[in-house]
Amino acid sequence: MSPSESTITNSGIISDNMVLERDQDIPSSHIPVVDLSNPDQELVARAVVKASEEWGVFQVVNHGIPTKVIQRLQNVGRQFFELSEEEKNAVAKPDDSREGYARRYELDLERKTGTVDQLFHNIWPPSSVNYKYWPKNPLDYREANEEYTKHVKMLSEKIMEWLSEGLGLWGEAIKEVISGEYMMIVNYYPPCPHSDLIEGLDPHTDVSGLTLILPNEIPGLQVFKDDHWFGLENIPSAVIVIIGDQIERLSNGRYKSVLHKTTVDKERTRMSWPVLVRPTNDMVVGPFPEIIGHDNPPKFKHIAYKDYIYRKLRHLSFADLDS
Repeated sequence: MSPSESTITNSGIISDNMVLERDQDIPSSHIPVVDLSNPDQELVARAVVKASEEWGVFQVVNHGIPTKVIQRLQNVGRQFFELSEEEKNAVAKPDDSREGYARRYELDLERKTGTVDQLFHNIWPPSSVNYKYWPKNPLDYREANEEYTKHVKMLSEKIMEWLSEGLGLWGEAIKEVISGEYMMIVNYYPPCPHSDLIEGLDPHTDVSGLTLILPNEIPGLQVFKDDHWFGLENIPSAVIVIIGDQIERLSNGRYKSVLHKTTVDKERTRMSWPVLVRPTNDMVVGPFPEIIGHDNPPKFKHIAYKDYIYRKLRHLSFADLDS
């Protein structure tokens, strides 16, 4: 087995034998874990590319985001969701906005949904940030989020650079298309006595380009591969990286947009902090022309990001767009 393959665990580069079994129906996980501190950065890059090709998801450790920055982000997020409903509604999401606080689902046994609360707000670039959707309580919410933004942006750009080079392109290629806007989502899943019957978020792929998720200590994210759902192991301070639809389209299907869902816990509150890296609304996304040829014909046609969202959210067919 060559050094670039994901089964090298003694190098500290990537491990695919870390297991989380929430119940007997979920097989052992082989979801890659990449150690970004390995001095052989070429090996790290190959591990990121391989994971994106085979899974569309991986976890990164030793990623350079200080533990105190992570803990502070999680603390202010938890404190916000522990406020009264009246206080949280100070940043309530209007019907015509993508930002603000809202309840995504109510507990409904018939529909098999659990309670999920969410807070959305843009974090980058500064021109897209509207602080009226950022909580004023706790007082250090803004400072904690802005500090985390600096670090997660650098991490995302490094991952996009490796993915671009993995396609044989210049390092900025993917970033130039999909990094128009960064949105923070804070997901709050309260304890659910019917956790064996319901789920958190329904199975979906991310419409954006790249998602970087910081979970709390309660596992619950599952990804679909080879006709099985795999649960991600909880690794303290690790960041989960998910390939979204737009990177799949840019790479002409080489990188996989992974189907994933969430579960809830019977006794404990689960939280997560996804950051969505996505194109601007008018950005036209399709396979890079440099990677298309006789042996690799285009699988997708070019479409503006806003039009892609419109079609996907309304469950419209892409038959007239995709080859």
